[in-house]
Amino acid sequence: MVQEVQVPAQPEIIYPDSDGKPMADNTKQYRWIVTIQGGIDALFKDDANVFTAGDLLWYPVEGNNTICTAPDVMVVFGRPKGDRGSYKQWLEDNLAPQVVFEILSPSNTIKEMAKKQEFYNQYQVEEYYLYDPEKVDLCGWVRRENQLEVIEEIIGWVSPRLGVKFEISEGDLQIYRPDGERFSSYVELMRKKEQEQQRADQAEALLEEERRRREVLEARLREMGIDPQQL
Repeated sequence: MVQEVQVPAQPEIIYPDSDGKPMADNTKQYRWIVTIQGGIDALFKDDANVFTAGDLLWYPVEGNNTICTAPDVMVVFGRPKGDRGSYKQWLEDNLAPQVVFEILSPSNTIKEMAKKQEFYNQYQVEEYYLYDPEKVDLCGWVRRENQLEVIEEIIGWVSPRLGVKFEISEGDLQIYRPDGERFSSYVELMRKKEQEQQRADQAEALLEEERRRREVLEARLREMGIDPQQL
C-alpha cells in the first residue's frame, strides 16, 4: 500500500506596503520629493507606460520580503501608470526602476545612504540622483558597464532617461524639462497660473475697451451721415 505523503502548505509571504518610516523628516525634504515626482509625472503625462512614485516600497526579489527599499522618487519606463501599494518587481515584467532620487534629511546617516547606493547598484538602477537641500549639493551616478559610476560634472548634466537638465542657481537646485520649463512647486505653479490669468484678463479688458471705442466712433460717424462700413 502506497501512503500519500502530505506536504505541508507553505505560509503565504506578506509584502508590507509600509516600512513604518515617515515619507519625509521636514518640510523642505517633503517639498522636494513632491516637486520632483510631480514634475516627472507631468513630463510623461501623455505616456501611459511611464510609472512614477514617491516613497513607494520596492521589492526586487520574489519570495523575500526583507529585500526592499523605498526611494524618495522612482521612475519605471515600460510599466503602466496606476495606483500600487508597493512595487513588486516580478509582477511588473521584472522591470527595475530605471531612475531613482533620494533627498537627504538630517537624520540620514552615511551608512544608510551607502547601503541604498549598494542596493541600487545591485538591482540594476540606471540613474541615481542624491540631493542635499541643506547644503545645496547634488550628486549623481549613471550605469556604465553594469556598474553605477559617479557623474563627474553633474551641473548641466542631462539625464539620459528623463531628458531633464540639472543646474544650481538662485541658491538651489533647478531642474529643467527638455522644453526649457523649470520644475516648480505646487505654490509656484499656482502663482504662475494666477499671473497668466491676470494677463489674460488684462488683455480681454483692453480688447473690450477697444470694442467700446470703436462702437462710439461708428455711432458718431452714422450721426454725421457716414457709413462706417464704407470707410
